[in-house]
Amino acid sequence: MRKPRWLSATTLAFLVPGLLVGLASVALAADASPSPSASTSASPGGGGGNLPGDPNKGQTLYQSSGCTTCHGATLGGGVGPPLHPIKNLGDTKDPLDPQYLISTITDGKSGVGGYGQMPVKGGASLSDQDIKDLAAFIIQQNRLKGPVPLAPGALAQSTIEWVTIGVLAMLALTFLLSRYNMRWIARKSGGH
Repeated sequence: MRKPRWLSATTLAFLVPGLLVGLASVALAADASPSPSASTSASPGGGGGNLPGDPNKGQTLYQSSGCTTCHGATLGGGVGPPLHPIKNLGDTKDPLDPQYLISTITDGKSGVGGYGQMPVKGGASLSDQDIKDLAAFIIQQNRLKGPVPLAPGALAQSTIEWVTIGVLAMLALTFLLSRYNMRWIARKSGGH
């Protein structure tokens, strides 16, 4: 017994978008998993298990001292380099070494790694303990396992990609349904 023609067209009309959504879901799940580079930077040397300061105070200081202006609210970077996962600017072997972070925050940087100038103490009036707390916060964030929040540019790019996939899936479904509809109309008009 032969299957009706409409059954294959309908199946195809639902199968193609279903496959597109399935593949998109797999790709999204792969993007959400932590990258190998984030895992390797998550085991910093130099500090071992000890932090130079209080990461909770460091988080508060990070938000209130203007660090977010250059390094982003989620440490993802912006005008300044990303701090989670931390980017090695090429002027140290281990960017999560507490002494490196403390000296960078204390003395600032100028033109390292293709970035502009980081002012001394981030342009804020920070005490030595404040700087140690900030370094502890950065180290702690890089030790956390799990997905890293997307930087604003990467988030925008991801949004554009997923909207494009959705639009293409809708176009494919519309095309397949219109072909089915035209065949149905032709069959009905030819039969009467």
